Amino acid sequence: MLTRISALALVVPDYDAAIAFYVDRLGFRLTEDIDQGHKRWVTVEPPGGGVRLLLARTEGPVQTQAIGNQAGGRVFLFLETDDFARDHAAMLTAGVFFEESPRHEPYGTVAVWRDPFGNRWDLLQPSPR
Repeated sequence: MLTRISALALVVPDYDAAIAFYVDRLGFRLTEDIDQGHKRWVTVEPPGGGVRLLLARTEGPVQTQAIGNQAGGRVFLFLETDDFARDHAAMLTAGVFFEESPRHEPYGTVAVWRDPFGNRWDLLQPSPR
């Protein structure tokens, strides 16, 4: 049996604002944008591939309250890089807000950042194994 995680849903207030951030500012690839009438099926993936994000526009107050807090305030998503300095600098230039300066941990170089919707991410360059 072949199984894999193909996508994670990320609740956002607006499809186009999320596309503008992830695709236009961060360089993610828009993999699907399918109009379904009252909603859209929108997926993006990082330039290096991996799990796609399903950008899910909220419907109703419960989902709206979850924007930026899908993991209860913890880092929710991990963007791995092979060159931390390069990608950190590019993200700063693109206006990405980092909560902290880069730090070195046993598992790699890391810094926490937030997308415009409040989701906490790690930019991570793993240590050589």
